Amino acid sequence: MTTEATDPTDQPHDPLELGGSVWFQAGTQTLGGAARIALLAAIGDTGSITSAAKAVGMSYKGAWDAIDTMNNLAGEPLVVRLTGGKGGGGTTLTPRALKLIDTFRAVEREHRRFLERAGAAIEGFANDWDLIGRIGVKTSARNQFYGKVSALTRGTVNDEVSLALPGGQTIVAVVTHESTEALGLAEGVAAFALIKASWVVLLVERDDGVPLKLSARNQLRGIVQSVKHGAVNAEVALDLEGGAVITAVVTNESVDTLGLRQGVSAVAAFKASSVILGVKD
Repeated sequence: MTTEATDPTDQPHDPLELGGSVWFQAGTQTLGGAARIALLAAIGDTGSITSAAKAVGMSYKGAWDAIDTMNNLAGEPLVVRLTGGKGGGGTTLTPRALKLIDTFRAVEREHRRFLERAGAAIEGFANDWDLIGRIGVKTSARNQFYGKVSALTRGTVNDEVSLALPGGQTIVAVVTHESTEALGLAEGVAAFALIKASWVVLLVERDDGVPLKLSARNQLRGIVQSVKHGAVNAEVALDLEGGAVITAVVTNESVDTLGLRQGVSAVAAFKASSVILGVKD
């Protein structure tokens, strides 16, 4: 008996399912699985090798080869060919064959119950597997965000793609028509956005509440999580709503000028042209 999970990478858009099959073995030799047991059952029903082979979609020679193999491996006849007599001959099953059919069907019923229980146990595993694939991506871009395309606006040369993040923020990217087609981007498609930390500009909003006016299309508000100083630059991590974190590399002078420290509100801004989009293959 074997049971195997369907590889989600083979059909990424289909739900994960559990499958398997049952067969009998004698040592290292396979006595029979569903196909051979079905042949035996058909012989019992029809009393004819020819009719049984046709019923299970097997050639006459293939049916006899299977019967010879089963007889040999069982160590005793399972199928007996009768000749002459009032009935004009025919083919019948031995008591051993009838017992084998009943046993196989009982095992198969239990196997189906097992698959049902195991299938319920892996519910939600497809999402976990997809997450494992995403976090395994290695890039030089410090910021990696995952979301779904919420809008796609066609332009003369380039397309504007909006990616909705789980935390409610939206990242806008500008890509070529060719990239849109090659990636299969459309509303509802899952994708990830890459932004290098050096492309992110940090700002602190004015005390008077006047909105910031910038040419950068993306402006994500958050709270400074940490500031790590280097010899010249500092790495500043900003907590966004929903648990995502965006990192920027700015000069130490900028950190001092803006008063960036843990707990301070700030805005991470970057151009739509600085966003690289990707999809899971």
